[in-house]
Amino acid sequence: MKSRDTLIRLRRFQVDEKRRRVTQIEMMMADFLRMATELDREVAQEESRAGISDPAHFAYPTYARAAAGRRDNMRQSAAALEGQLAEAKAELGEAFEDLKKVEILEDRERSAERAAEALRDQAAMDGIGLSRARA
Repeated sequence: MKSRDTLIRLRRFQVDEKRRRVTQIEMMMADFLRMATELDREVAQEESRAGISDPAHFAYPTYARAAAGRRDNMRQSAAALEGQLAEAKAELGEAFEDLKKVEILEDRERSAERAAEALRDQAAMDGIGLSRARA
């Protein structure tokens, strides 16, 4: 019984760790996309200030070119994290299934123990009833 409790605690810990990993990746993706949006705004602002929106133009603002490069890198990083997120979610699902299996096994064992205890109690009560009926 003690080892099963330890196993349940271990499985819960693993589920919590996987859940934290999924959350961490989602937060990183959200941060990358937020930063990319901010850089988009800065590029548009710089282009409107300079009056040139063609990146191939010789007088295109250097800051706008650099910000656009950083923005593209942020989007690529967010896209790269999508694969890791899918993998982390799959691992979370597996860990959750493992936890549920152990918990179901524990519930079955407890049900069997309760049923056995109920039978023992009923047998004891039957014995008391028979001894009183004979007396």
